[in-house]
Amino acid sequence: MKKIIATLLVLLAATTLVVGCKKARGTLIGIAMPETHVLRWVKDGNSLKAEAEKLGYRAEAQYGDANQATQNQQIQSFLTQGAKALVVGCINDGVSSVIAEAGRDKVVVVAYDRIIPNSADYDYFITFNNFKVGVLQAESIVNGLNLAEATTSAPKYITLFAGSPTDGNAFFFFDGAMSVLNTYIDKGVLKVVGPYPKTSADTANFQRIATENWQAPIAKTRMENLLNNDARNVTLDAVLAPNDTLGRAIIEACKADAKYRGKLPVVSGQDAEFDSAMSIKNGEQYSTVFKDTAKLAEAAILLADQALKGQAINIPGAVLASGDLAKIGDTGKKVVKTYLLDPILVTKDNLNVPIDAGFYDRTEAVKLQN
Repeated sequence: MKKIIATLLVLLAATTLVVGCKKARGTLIGIAMPETHVLRWVKDGNSLKAEAEKLGYRAEAQYGDANQATQNQQIQSFLTQGAKALVVGCINDGVSSVIAEAGRDKVVVVAYDRIIPNSADYDYFITFNNFKVGVLQAESIVNGLNLAEATTSAPKYITLFAGSPTDGNAFFFFDGAMSVLNTYIDKGVLKVVGPYPKTSADTANFQRIATENWQAPIAKTRMENLLNNDARNVTLDAVLAPNDTLGRAIIEACKADAKYRGKLPVVSGQDAEFDSAMSIKNGEQYSTVFKDTAKLAEAAILLADQALKGQAINIPGAVLASGDLAKIGDTGKKVVKTYLLDPILVTKDNLNVPIDAGFYDRTEAVKLQN
């Protein structure tokens, strides 16, 4: 009797799996990524597509070229094609009009690594703990400068950069970093050169350090201006850079200044881009924050799959944001269910972490290991 029951359970499970695959097969998931000039979005788009197809869905990835009108057209095309789910890394709140269309059509929308602001027409957001990203960036600066031993008579000098003001994550990155750095600034052992918003709530000064659309040329030009003006008479010991693309642009500006040819400032980053990993290996960029976007993509598609099937959401490795972190899911019109994965600080000492995770292709991994 037990054998019969066991056999029936196995058959039931197999039948359920087949039915689930049949239900998924042919169903379109539209993947809307913001741009290609930040390399991680290309990887993310490819990973999301692969994960969706692994579960039996049709999937198409489009890239918005940092232009919200373009991305809106791409999303509308997905809806016209009958997409039942959208995974959207938005550019700015101009996306809300097409998200409203998706909501009216009962399409499952998952905001991917960026909140979709000013919208009450979707229910899910999946990202990393972006406040912690900033904390890790700041902790790398604290360690790199040995601020625990710094004195007011010989303070260290830092300048601050932030990400795009249209990207809600940029505020969390910055506030996380300043929750650490302000302690040393208040003690007088760390001096800020240039604009100093204590938090992103200082809108005027935050706008002065923000980098529109995460564009590296903007960051490089601003750094060059700083070196020729506010930082002309001091030597910068560190730069808070919110991601790798901007970090490398800042380093490029510093390398063109004779003052920094012998020793570069401690420069933070984020995304573990290969070029920055090589820079860290070569002793230029000091740190990055590894967000295993392959896991994020897998989690996002699993979330969409469970939502499409009306199942309870259960994402291995992710936690539902609660308490103070719940505000990460505040769109301005609604607090959406937000699932968070953990980021990891990477320096020269643990550069093996993203390598071991398979984040780089074989050629890249070999270059980093040799």
